[in-house]
Amino acid sequence: MPLRRMALIASLTTLAVTAATTTAFALTRGAGDDAHWEPGPAASSPAAAPSPSAAPFVGWSDPAAVGRPWGDRVPGLLTFRGNPTRTYYGTGPISRSAPGRKWIFPGNGGLCGTSIDEKGPSEWCGSGWTGQPAVFERDGRTWVVFGAYDKKIHFLDAGTGERILPDFPTGDIIKGSVTVDPDGFPLVYSGSRDNYYRVLAVDRDKPTELWKLSADAVSPTMWNDDWDGAGLVIDDHLFIGGENSQFHIVKLNRGYGPDGKVTVAPELIFHAPGWDEQQLRDIGHRAVSIENSVAIHKDTVYFANSGGLVQGWNIAGLKQGRKPERTFRFWTGDDTDATIVVDEAGMLYVGSEYEKGSARSHEVGQIMKLDPSKPEAPLVWSHPDTGATPAGVWGTPALYKDLAIFDTTGGDVLGIDRASGAVRWRFHLPGGQVWQSPVVVDDVLVIGDCLGVLHAFDVRDTQAPPTPLWDLTVGGCIESTPAVWKGSLYFGTRAGSFHAFS
Repeated sequence: MPLRRMALIASLTTLAVTAATTTAFALTRGAGDDAHWEPGPAASSPAAAPSPSAAPFVGWSDPAAVGRPWGDRVPGLLTFRGNPTRTYYGTGPISRSAPGRKWIFPGNGGLCGTSIDEKGPSEWCGSGWTGQPAVFERDGRTWVVFGAYDKKIHFLDAGTGERILPDFPTGDIIKGSVTVDPDGFPLVYSGSRDNYYRVLAVDRDKPTELWKLSADAVSPTMWNDDWDGAGLVIDDHLFIGGENSQFHIVKLNRGYGPDGKVTVAPELIFHAPGWDEQQLRDIGHRAVSIENSVAIHKDTVYFANSGGLVQGWNIAGLKQGRKPERTFRFWTGDDTDATIVVDEAGMLYVGSEYEKGSARSHEVGQIMKLDPSKPEAPLVWSHPDTGATPAGVWGTPALYKDLAIFDTTGGDVLGIDRASGAVRWRFHLPGGQVWQSPVVVDDVLVIGDCLGVLHAFDVRDTQAPPTPLWDLTVGGCIESTPAVWKGSLYFGTRAGSFHAFS
């Protein structure tokens, strides 16, 4: 998460909101702006089952699947915020009274590790931003898989908390969320602060690394070698952004060997900078890492960087060998690490931080709805959160009925009318920063605070303020976003433990 910050800059120029129909070729005009394309073999895409009322969707991410599970091949919550538009939060039923503990892992805490950044070595414990576990069904069991600050990926039985597979060690802490292959291949995808994004096989006696992508595999890069984002796998392609400030597309070439074990033969077929020269001139520094998880709606991939540049790249012709093209550009004016959320109509919900105090961040606010179909003036509505710095949004917003629900690092939670932008309700959580992403399942909003309390609110009436249902005190700042599956809640805290309640 954004702990490595640059100094306040002396001056910033205001960037006009402009359309970007810049292609990968056009980006090569500025130093450090070159997109790279290596055409790989075309992937075969399984035919979608036709609907009685509509023709099957042809493309990468069906807008009809907003808010729904990620396909029907692997039941579960398979990636951060559940699906390619980052709008699926799990299944209930969630009790209207406080749930009981199922288990805690490990029994005595201690998911801790030492990591080094520009401030020197420090100890990290438990799990944090974003840290949402994957929960899914495989071989008659429910699995819980997550990375933690002990520098390991854990594979647990959701019913007992016991290990299904041994831990997989990496060379540094893991801050982001894992992704489980949505097509049924026994593969788990995860980044680490050790420079690598990995593909792991889970059909062996122990998790086995089949491939890893180095943050140094592409050029040019900026900032560092961490991987906070959760990748998306669609039609045998992996889409992932890195803190090396590059967006990557990998053709996985998944299959099975003669022994029946899963195989991959990945090819990095495309990469492009998460920045452009205009942004670097406007912000006056080069801290432009991609820390959020890419989102895909129809044929466009969306992501933002820690300099506030929001981009959309068209991938419609990727499987036919055509280069992705940048089709959308918007500058928020400040660090934008929260994942972009996309609704049925293709509207973008964007949360930005407030640290630099720039004129641009004052102009556009920190809580935004954007319409990428109007690239010259995409801002539909916005709200400021410009109190004492740092302020603004770290958590990824949730869509629920006609509401967009945002939280702020200062502890405010807002329910905003998606159409008009009017704030229908607002409440405050104690305990300082709220970096967790709101979760809504079964008309219940679940959100944690930094006092170690998980809160639940009844939000079935979107016109009325939420009604408190229960509080659950677990201890330790709850930065990680909970996973909800079949009414059970799974999440870690900064106190060093991972919890399951039902």
